[in-house]
Amino acid sequence: MRQPANLRKWVWLCLVAGVIFWGGRSLHQVDPQQVGLSAVQLNQLETVIKAAIQAKDIPGAVICVGRKGKIVYWRAYGWSQLLPVKKKMSRGMIFDLASLTKPIATATSIMILVERGQIRLRDKVKQFVPSFRAYQGKEGEEKDALIWHLLTHTSGLPPYAQVEEIQKSFGRPCQLEQMVNYIAHLEKLSPPGKTFRYSCLGFITLAYIVEKVSGEKFDVFARRHIFQPLGMTKTFFNPPEEMKSSCVPTEKLPDGILQGIVHDPLARLLGGVSGNAGLFSSAEDLALFAQMMLNQGQLEGVRILSPLSIRRMTEVFPLASFAGRGLGWDLSSAYASPRGDLFGPRSYGHTGYTGTSLWIDPETQTFIILLTNRVHPEDKGSVTSLRTRVANIVAAAVLE
Repeated sequence: MRQPANLRKWVWLCLVAGVIFWGGRSLHQVDPQQVGLSAVQLNQLETVIKAAIQAKDIPGAVICVGRKGKIVYWRAYGWSQLLPVKKKMSRGMIFDLASLTKPIATATSIMILVERGQIRLRDKVKQFVPSFRAYQGKEGEEKDALIWHLLTHTSGLPPYAQVEEIQKSFGRPCQLEQMVNYIAHLEKLSPPGKTFRYSCLGFITLAYIVEKVSGEKFDVFARRHIFQPLGMTKTFFNPPEEMKSSCVPTEKLPDGILQGIVHDPLARLLGGVSGNAGLFSSAEDLALFAQMMLNQGQLEGVRILSPLSIRRMTEVFPLASFAGRGLGWDLSSAYASPRGDLFGPRSYGHTGYTGTSLWIDPETQTFIILLTNRVHPEDKGSVTSLRTRVANIVAAAVLE
């Protein structure tokens, strides 16, 4: 019995050493006026968030607004959980980010490999997944999907897959290679590059490509090359046991409430590590990532991506302009509610099914992090309208 205990202690010491080596970071908080924002205008955020809680759209929320490298508004509202007992929300709580995993972990990892010269955006997916089925045209022609098709949701893949069918074939947990092989054989619904169809399956495939090319597990790669260098100490797949009490619960299922366990069924089937969902993080950590993006790929001397990679990721991809998507990021698709009505066409971000969103505006050097638990205790809440209202309030607060 002593060896497993010693092993656990060794792993924990390594994690602590990693935190000390890289150092936990945080952005300084200042009064809004110091960075050209109206405090009076920002205070209206409290009204709309409390109204959403009152309407039972959400149990609670954490909102963090930053500008010019500083945090200007960071508050918690409502409840982190309603069942089995009520607990108040606090600013440092950890949320299931759901699809924010796609741009933050998956697309960033892919672009790191692009910068290394290990892959190209125009590489065929079947170069890494040989079984990846081509689109079959009516006249027998075949068209292969490329990596950029996966990043822009224009590959022709279906939006999702049958969890029960995959589990029946491969068991639980399912290995990533098994699920990607299943995805590869699915019939493609449209020619690549012709139709925007938001697909979790494309990003699961991208995570596999990261593993195959880098030789590292996807979560390990993201931690080593993104989260640790940025000092994001509360960002991980599969939160460690000692951190689960700080995780905001999501949906109540027949076998219990999900807390520190990913909500997305496919990511859960994969054991919590997936390219479409599975990432957990806090508002403070996401502020570091957002500022890195605004700084053109670097934060406090640590560079994650080059300025040109940031620009290409966060502009509408020219070969699929109809999609309104960048490389992993959303700019003007039908899912871009966090942009609001006032931020400009260069702004970008993403949403998460559990009620999370991140929006970044390089024109005003502003970011908005809105983290809610709208699926707790039941998947009935809605935040689409709230995201737009929050964005409008923040945008209207920009005076300089």
